Amino acid sequence: MGLLDFIKPAEHIQQIADQEKVKSTYKYWRFRMFYSMYVGYAFFYFTRKSFTFAMPAMMTELGLSKTSLGILGSVLYFTYGISKFVSGVLSDKSNPRFIMAVGLILTGIFNIFFGFSSSIFFFALFWGLNGWFQGWGWPPCARLLTHWYSQRERGTWWGFWNTSHNIGGALIPVVVSLCILHFGSWRYAVWIPGGMCILVGLFLLNRLRDTPQSLGLPSIEKYSGEVSDEKEEGEQEKELSTKEILFKYVLGNKFIWILSIAYFFVYIVRTAVNDWGLIFLNDVKNISLIKAGICMASFEIGGCIGSLTAGWLSDKGFKGKRGPVNVLFSLGAILAVVGMWKGPSNVWGYHLSMIFMTGFFIFGPQMLIGMVAAEISHKKAAGTATGFAGWMAYFGAMITGPIVGTVSETLGWNAFFVFLAACGVISVLLLLPLWSIRRSQEVIKT
Repeated sequence: MGLLDFIKPAEHIQQIADQEKVKSTYKYWRFRMFYSMYVGYAFFYFTRKSFTFAMPAMMTELGLSKTSLGILGSVLYFTYGISKFVSGVLSDKSNPRFIMAVGLILTGIFNIFFGFSSSIFFFALFWGLNGWFQGWGWPPCARLLTHWYSQRERGTWWGFWNTSHNIGGALIPVVVSLCILHFGSWRYAVWIPGGMCILVGLFLLNRLRDTPQSLGLPSIEKYSGEVSDEKEEGEQEKELSTKEILFKYVLGNKFIWILSIAYFFVYIVRTAVNDWGLIFLNDVKNISLIKAGICMASFEIGGCIGSLTAGWLSDKGFKGKRGPVNVLFSLGAILAVVGMWKGPSNVWGYHLSMIFMTGFFIFGPQMLIGMVAAEISHKKAAGTATGFAGWMAYFGAMITGPIVGTVSETLGWNAFFVFLAACGVISVLLLLPLWSIRRSQEVIKT
């Protein structure tokens, strides 16, 4: 049996006849799938951010320049962004259980190899490979969330799942600091998170499964009562060729392109504030480094709450429509960024609230745009659709550093914030046409 046979989608089995057993089985597996995805994706951040927080120790121990370290960071953005798209196609044509688990195991292995290296060539090689397999985390989760949670509740579940990277991002600096403090070397700061991710990858292999039908359950649309028409259900559940996935349901879908370009601009704002906010607060607003650091921590906290709020609001307030929340949160992000720009100096509490609100609002579209991409494509193309949108987003993240660094250095901080506000306005204008669309059938009619 070849590799492709090993990772192919799990076959549907005979459906359970007892409706009470269907309910109890669905309840069990939905909970099991969710906590497995949540833990698994949080640990992807252990091997994605370990290098970021080990950089100061690497500079001291190896004498690496900031330029060299910056190149390594860009290598991961580059390989990760491309991999998100490629692995999206792979996850739609395979079993996400194996794609996500194997991806996490391999990121752990390449973190360990990175820790044994000492030359910039091998650093770049292993960090680039780490970035490639980092891309195996998001698309399988998009596929699983689409298959296990219905349209009317998906915003809440997806929003909660999206907080996993906030948790992972918050824990990894603590893990890295403890490793360096206890062992006295930056190498343990990548070895230990790498080893932990290998173990969690094995955990995912044990916990995850593919579709509900592979466990004898009805499709989530049928179980939730969202479809009663057998023809419509059959259309959603039919397997697609790679050509159909790519050219009919993703690259041929104009709304996927609109979403992806909007995602590009959203990620510029998110990355710029996240990477440059501390410097701005310290240099321009005269906030001490410690207090500025606390402000930036509130960005992640705001993002966590914003993701939950945006998902819940799109489910309950707008009955499954994500467009209104995307537009309103994007407008809120613009106002928060402007508030940060125009705020008074030496007022720590004010800037703490502005950074918090920026995170709160920007993580709304950061989470929902990926979900909308899955919903307005075909159900069997969810991984590819979110992978394509994610690739565009990380292309935005990759170019943010050079662009905003040049803008702020040559034209000043005012130009920096004008640029961010302009990116926010463009994202709003792009998201407006998707105000009323909820799912793929409405796109097809449009």
